[in-house]
Formats: sequence, structure tokens, C-alpha cells
Amino acid sequence: MHKSDEVAAKLFGVSYEALDDVAKKVARHISERTHIARNLSKEFDAEPNFGQRAADAVASFGGSWTFVGLFAATMLLWMALNTVLLARGGSTFDPYPYILLNLFLSMLAAIQAPIILMSQKRQAEKDRISAEHDYEVNLKAELEIMLLHEKVDLLRNKQWGELLEIQKEQLKLLSVLMPERPMGERCPVCASASRTANVI
Repeated sequence: MHKSDEVAAKLFGVSYEALDDVAKKVARHISERTHIARNLSKEFDAEPNFGQRAADAVASFGGSWTFVGLFAATMLLWMALNTVLLARGGSTFDPYPYILLNLFLSMLAAIQAPIILMSQKRQAEKDRISAEHDYEVNLKAELEIMLLHEKVDLLRNKQWGELLEIQKEQLKLLSVLMPERPMGERCPVCASASRTANVI
């Protein structure tokens, strides 16, 4: 917990106890150096009971072109059958305006609507949990990137310091190797380098 307190203070600017549940979970995972991502589809696939699976199947079938085609074909067949019976015998089992058909359609809608709503409610719950999980993963990734930036900055500053120290040492060595000369006198190494450059 001590490490989680340090992470919370460093990255969130507040104590661990002041964080919400999601931020606490992320701070704990960062301090323990563990991953936070998990496969949510396996969790959801393992949970549904018979009623939930049935609701998903009804919603899936009710929202398909197969259902629309069968529904239209049933209505057309119903109307055609009543028309043929009316033309041949003068009476039908469901005369126009097809009140019995309307009753069946109303019953189907009354049964199908709550089942589809159950499936949609379950899907909304899945989406909510998935969004929360995405937020956790994104927050952890953002904080890890911040930590990486800090480490890179520390390394860069350390390297700059080391380079400055090396440069100071080189200047000391140069001052020892090259004694001071009067104002007009040229450095023999510099003169040699300029002659070589002119020859080339």
C-alpha cells in the first residue's frame, strides 16, 4: 500500500484514499507492475443463463432479414388464403380487415418487445463494463507514458551532465597539452591542420 500511496501522490497529486475506485485500481496495478487488461468477452460468455441466451437468440433472429422475410411471407400467405377462401366459398376464417391476424401480430409484438429489451439491457451492461475497462486501460497507459517521459528526461539530464564533465576534462587536458602562447603566435597543431586543408 505504501507504494500505491507514492504512485497516487506522484501521478494524481492526491493521497491514495482520496482516489475513486478506478484510479485506486490503476494506481495499485502501476505500483505492483502488473497488467490491467483482460478479455471481457470470455467473462460475458461464461455468465449467461438460459433466459439470457434465449433473449439474445430472439433479439438476434427478430433483427434479421430472415425474420422480416418470414414475417412478410406469413402475412401475404394469410391474406392470399383468405382471398382464395372468399372467392371459392364465400366465407373466410379471418375476413378483411384481418382482425385475427392483427391479434396475432399484437401478441407477437407484446411478447417480442420485452424479450428484445432484456437482450438490449444485457448488451448495454456489457458496453458499460467494456467502456469502464477501456478507461482503466487508457488511464494506466497514459500514466505509464508519463513515467516513461520522466525516466527519459532523467536519463537525458544525466547524460548532459556526463557530457559536460567529459568536456571539462577534455578542456583541462588541452590546456595541459598546449601551453599558453603570446597573442600573435599560432598554434602548431592548428597551423598544420590548415596547411593540410589547403593541400586537399
